Amino acid sequence: MRAVVCDTLGDETGLVMADLPPPVLRPGTVRIAVAAAGVNFADGLLIAGRYQDKVAPPFIPGFEIAGTVLATAEDVGNVRPGERVVALLDHGGFAEEAVARAEDVAIIPAGMDAMTAAALPVTYITAHQALCTRAGLAAGQTLLVHGAAGGVGLAAVEIGHALGAIVIATAGGSEKLAVAAAHGADFGIDHRDGEVAEAVKAVTGGAGADVVFDPVGGAMFDASLRCAKPGGRLVVIGFASGTVPQIPANILLVKNLTVIGYGLGGFRRLDPGGLAASFQALFAWYAAGRLRPEIAAVLPLDQAATALRRLKERGVSGKLVLKVKD
Repeated sequence: MRAVVCDTLGDETGLVMADLPPPVLRPGTVRIAVAAAGVNFADGLLIAGRYQDKVAPPFIPGFEIAGTVLATAEDVGNVRPGERVVALLDHGGFAEEAVARAEDVAIIPAGMDAMTAAALPVTYITAHQALCTRAGLAAGQTLLVHGAAGGVGLAAVEIGHALGAIVIATAGGSEKLAVAAAHGADFGIDHRDGEVAEAVKAVTGGAGADVVFDPVGGAMFDASLRCAKPGGRLVVIGFASGTVPQIPANILLVKNLTVIGYGLGGFRRLDPGGLAASFQALFAWYAAGRLRPEIAAVLPLDQAATALRRLKERGVSGKLVLKVKD
């Protein structure tokens, strides 16, 4: 099979195309012919050796795929050969075949194409579980989403809107804010203007945000502490800014704030049943027209390095997807 391989840790220029044997089908797993693979900021961290879960080279990047089941282990009963599925992986998605744990696989509903399905798992499951399971976002509450034009940020905007929250989006520039507005953001703040906290307070009449969804870290997290409502919740998703914030505990005490961490890789092992529930909720919202994944571009498999570079340069609104097979 053709695959994108990281032979040595570094940047995307070190990725190579290779012809490899298919991965081994193990107990409790499913072999999938990959039609499409989603590309994520975390893939760049993985090949650089900076992701929280380290993988020794050589390995195949790629955390999410859509395709068709080729075979299942004898102990697997939730999917069958020939079914169209979407799956989460520890890595291995940038290839013509992949093997996934059965509990990480869901059947793609009728009416959803493979490119859309491949754009869902990492960003939408993250946003759904972070906002619903971890932060308890409810209708009528105010949600502040940083990095709102990125893949996971747009997913959070759409899910917040679907839940009936008032959504405030931050992003860099009017074009990105327009994308967030098109996906359900009620208010937009250009973080390049500075004073994000003051802008959030102005929008909320001084009350602040009930829930903050933060995949950025750095200065955005500092601003969130200042504009979160007393008793509010801050969900830490990642650190796209490159700066991991150090939390001043006195602010948490004075404002009675709760800071919540969410990492998809670890949480899907803590609550595998929750993954299936999230897939079903997302599929239902998609069928109802309440979710519209923004696919910025579809690139061939051999342009995985280009896709990762575009994400690193932050020139993408929404998701990049690799087309592996028709």
